Amino acid sequence: MSEANPTHPGSATDDLSRRDFFSRTSDGVFGAGLAYLLAGDFLRPPQLSAATAVRTHDLTERAPHFNPRARAVIQLFMTGGPSQVDLLDPKPVLKQHAGELPRAFLDNVESVGMAGGLLPSPFKFRNCGDSGIPFSEILPHTSRHADDIAVVRSMWTTVFNHGPAVFRMHTGQTTPVNPTMGAWVAYGLGTANQNLPAYVALDDPQKEVICGIRNWQSGWLPPVYQGTRLRSIGSPLVNLHAKNEFPAPVLEVSRELLRRLNTEHQLQRPGQPDLNARIASYDLAARMQLSATHALDLNQETSNTRKLYGVDNSTTGPYARRCLMARRLVERGVRFVQVFMNCSTSPNPWDHHGNIKHSLKTSCGETDQPVGALLTDLKQRGLLDSTLVIWGGEFGRLPIAQLGGSAGRDHGANGCSIWLAGGGIKGGMTHGATDDFGYHAIKDRVSVHDFHATVLHLLGIDHQRLVYPHHGLDEKLTGVEPARILEEIIA
Repeated sequence: MSEANPTHPGSATDDLSRRDFFSRTSDGVFGAGLAYLLAGDFLRPPQLSAATAVRTHDLTERAPHFNPRARAVIQLFMTGGPSQVDLLDPKPVLKQHAGELPRAFLDNVESVGMAGGLLPSPFKFRNCGDSGIPFSEILPHTSRHADDIAVVRSMWTTVFNHGPAVFRMHTGQTTPVNPTMGAWVAYGLGTANQNLPAYVALDDPQKEVICGIRNWQSGWLPPVYQGTRLRSIGSPLVNLHAKNEFPAPVLEVSRELLRRLNTEHQLQRPGQPDLNARIASYDLAARMQLSATHALDLNQETSNTRKLYGVDNSTTGPYARRCLMARRLVERGVRFVQVFMNCSTSPNPWDHHGNIKHSLKTSCGETDQPVGALLTDLKQRGLLDSTLVIWGGEFGRLPIAQLGGSAGRDHGANGCSIWLAGGGIKGGMTHGATDDFGYHAIKDRVSVHDFHATVLHLLGIDHQRLVYPHHGLDEKLTGVEPARILEEIIA
């Protein structure tokens, strides 16, 4: 048996030297805080690809296709499906026909046996701002920004089950394997701050939202474009910091040695995007030890700002922290930030099948002040013009009651509302319309692909040109179906 070649990738000597290095770093001589992470990957035997070296993917900032109206996106994703007829799309006709049950509505009811009659909204609407856009009384903070907001009342989707509908809204498809819009944006534009991710998700650190990490997955795009989940309490990332603190020069020496090992390791193992992504992630994690902690340190905010968002209020606090963090992240160059609600009672916090009067008011009570504060704060800092803010869920609700205890509403996919503000949006307007009952989008219908094409357009990206080769096809976020940019809502 021949002796192991010390220069051969993955040889015993090669692994031993790396193992010795990681052992020493863990003993505290170099203590980088990432050694235990890197060791797990570097001590694995290499799996050499039959393919030759492939294009290297990273988060280097890239130029858009044309001048953008927005440089960043904050997506306030309201998982579960907010009721459009109770929040953004008033339907007074419901009162005239209360209790009636149009037979056509039963075609899209999840539980036919629990379908009740038409249910008028228990909430009042009032015209807001100079534009006079109607908002529900349970959105007092958001409604103050009526003149900055474009309400799209004619969104529709093809599915009314949560999982596939969430995937449709995030990826354009109903299957759980595709890249999310945030991943596409990271792929197209990179990050404006190499010390922070391009794409960040801020969710409930205690309980997972429905579909979990698939809400910010990269799918079949290279893993480097996946969203980075940051926590809104405690350390932004688990194990981001070393157990023992070391002087900055010592840490930098350690990281430089690790970078050199990374480079050598990559050169010996070409054509492995997962490995490249892991190494890029660890390198980013090292840089984030200072930058992420600083970016998410809300103690640096004034007491007035914290009060504006409701950070220290037990009801609004969790969501307020995430909204304020979102502002701090886009302020520092992060391209795409997703903000999710707390999921302490349900992984679908807007899924109000019962007691719509109480449950919808509760959800708005947790989120409305932080959302309004986010718009106020962005505007005061001159960031709203360059930051696109999106509010909406995976679908809406039906205008009929769902029976069982106090009445709620079932899922409604044929017509729902979202709103957009900032980042090139023409505020103080509504676009499209549903029928008299709020059941079906009938005027200027907006598909998910239209929505995605419009967001990319505002970021300076041509949705037809943002492609990635996958299984012999040039794949796009907007798919093969026609997609229309909503020029009507662009300033």
